[in-house]
Amino acid sequence: MPQQQPTEVVIAPETIQRRVKELAREISRDLAGQEPVLLGVLKGCFIFLSDLARQITIPAQVDFVRLSSYGHGDTSSGRVEMTKAPELNLSGRPVVVVEDIVDTGLSLAWLKEHLLHYQPADIKICVLVDKAERRQIELNLDYVGFKVPKGFLVGYGLDFNESYRCLPGIYELRTH
Repeated sequence: MPQQQPTEVVIAPETIQRRVKELAREISRDLAGQEPVLLGVLKGCFIFLSDLARQITIPAQVDFVRLSSYGHGDTSSGRVEMTKAPELNLSGRPVVVVEDIVDTGLSLAWLKEHLLHYQPADIKICVLVDKAERRQIELNLDYVGFKVPKGFLVGYGLDFNESYRCLPGIYELRTH
């Protein structure tokens, strides 16, 4: 059992579900008449993407990528690599990258640039949590669930050493 415990509800489960429905409506409206690929960034996106995909009212396909940018422990190496590439053909199709959280923006900016090699019609970014105060690079986010200024967050896909992902809300993790 981890030493840290989630102590404060940052975003309640009901609030998350309402916002996911709103994001799905926005995506469905913006991409009406198209069949986007919802491209989830593993592992953290899986709960958010699952809920979002079920609320989208236009035809869509789901695929996943996995990125690695960590050197030792939780310290970023600054180098991003894709450890799982998309399996679907993205050429000529709108792609909606679905990410759980964006802070520095470095990995997401790298991914967006890398996806251009697949020649999609368009790339939009949908994030559940935006921690813009930590941003190190200019990054346009098309769909944002929540803006959270600080704190180490867990739950609803967000983890700490693979723990707490399945909590229904989003919580701040504090050391005891």
